[in-house]
Amino acid sequence: MNTLAEKVAYAITDAIEADELVLPTLPEMALKVREVAENPNASVKQLANVIGSDAALTARIIKVANSAIYRGAVEIQDLNMALMRLGMATTSTLATGLAMEQMFQATTDIVDKRLRQVWAASSEIAGLCTVLCKHYTRLRPDQATLAGLVHKIGVLPILSYAEEHPSILKDSISLDAIIKSIHPKIGSKILVAWDFPKDLQNVPIAHLNFTRPAPQADYADLVTIAVLEAHPEQFPDLNYKSVTAFTRLNIDPGNPQRGEKDLNEAMKAAIGMLN
Repeated sequence: MNTLAEKVAYAITDAIEADELVLPTLPEMALKVREVAENPNASVKQLANVIGSDAALTARIIKVANSAIYRGAVEIQDLNMALMRLGMATTSTLATGLAMEQMFQATTDIVDKRLRQVWAASSEIAGLCTVLCKHYTRLRPDQATLAGLVHKIGVLPILSYAEEHPSILKDSISLDAIIKSIHPKIGSKILVAWDFPKDLQNVPIAHLNFTRPAPQADYADLVTIAVLEAHPEQFPDLNYKSVTAFTRLNIDPGNPQRGEKDLNEAMKAAIGMLN
């Protein structure tokens, strides 16, 4: 990083350590969905009522239910049918993740464009994680989707900081360096603050630790492989054989694209699942 990038990165990191950085809060809709999902006595109707109050979110849930990943013999036409197909746990997790999209918007054109790009990229990774999860693990596909959606959540407060400091915003190279350096640490802190499941809290940091040890495949592994699958050009010098996630998921690192026709088609379909 250059001098400006280092200075800003240290300033933001110090603010994190001192609990002075204002972290984003989950949208009200996500909190309402979580409240219903965590209530053991809640009914499908209650969840449908909460989600159904948001027409855009309802449409997105129906689209996911009709996607190649979850598609059944009958086309889903309403929220109740989607809930029946997906189940309460999956629907609530997807709704929580999709409700976060509203956070990826800003009043400044430059920041707004960057946030939308992050959301689009995160949606792509989320879809790939879902497919990888179903094919290679016994983990929960809905949690895999959420892992993909939040793996770059730490970018949010960095761009908010930059929006208040125009000199940083104008220096795109420095801003990119700052984001790359500290978004994982901030992301994990946000997920802890949001009281996300512990196996998701470390995803922003762990998915970029390509040689990390772990007793078994986890959600960070799915994000790791999804990122390498979608954007290999970002890691031109990486030796895939050193990436431990491939071993834990029993995927050949020499052939990350894989040859199964149905899997390749599912991967292509998954990219647009949430967009």
